[in-house]
Amino acid sequence: MFRALQCPLEEDLSGFTRYLSSQGVVHRVTEESGQQVVWTRDEAGARAVRHYYQEGTPEAVSAGPAPQVRVSEMATWQVTLRRVPLTLAVLLVTAVVALITGLGSQPDSVVLFTFVPPQSAEFMATQFDGGQWWRLITPMLLHFGLMHLVFNALWYWELGRRIELRSGSFWLLGLTLLFAVVSNSVQWWISGQPFFGGLSGVLYGLLGYCWIYQWLAPNVFFDLPKGVVVLMLVWLVVCLSGLVTLLGFGAIANAAHVSGLLVGCAAGLVAGAAQRFGLAR
Repeated sequence: MFRALQCPLEEDLSGFTRYLSSQGVVHRVTEESGQQVVWTRDEAGARAVRHYYQEGTPEAVSAGPAPQVRVSEMATWQVTLRRVPLTLAVLLVTAVVALITGLGSQPDSVVLFTFVPPQSAEFMATQFDGGQWWRLITPMLLHFGLMHLVFNALWYWELGRRIELRSGSFWLLGLTLLFAVVSNSVQWWISGQPFFGGLSGVLYGLLGYCWIYQWLAPNVFFDLPKGVVVLMLVWLVVCLSGLVTLLGFGAIANAAHVSGLLVGCAAGLVAGAAQRFGLAR
């Protein structure tokens, strides 16, 4: 539990706690040394409590009855959407790129996002062009088929929003760019093939980050549903076995998956250790 707020014992917090419930902030209030202490399950919740306390409780919420569960759930969903702009932005840009490229079916558009640029009308460059640095990132936006897009979008929503809610938009942006650059670069270096793409390398990075971070510094946001990590690791092994390609589902960017997972675990190790030993806020 995180100590979020400390108030005088005589202060009436009933309206404030109702407001916290309406915003989906899990909390409890205790008495300690003649003062009221508001506790939350994690640091992000504590920041929300202090923010709402400084802004003041809306009178309508303070004076009104305790919200019904349905209202609270609706408010929680609306608050979640407002707090994950980066996650939504990545999904929106990915969807736009899918439309532009016809889900990978339009080569003239696809080459705008590949790791290396076209060298001519018929051939792709054999070396990365440092002048087009954005190509280190753009392959993550490419998807080849509807199922490829939907699968990756759902997993980015599941993992990305957890990190954004816990650590903020800039942190998620940094992790997304880091995992994209590493996974795309390794995939190109090992395969030498320009036509690869998808969020999968980033997803395995986010998975590794949440997995190791949660192991070192448990928190409610990174508490993934049981079996998720196992499922993703089993899928990784199946892809590495070549079975998916053999069954006719296309080539798999295994190097991107593995490198993304490894760098994600490394990032989770550093960030989780910093949180556990009090080196991070």
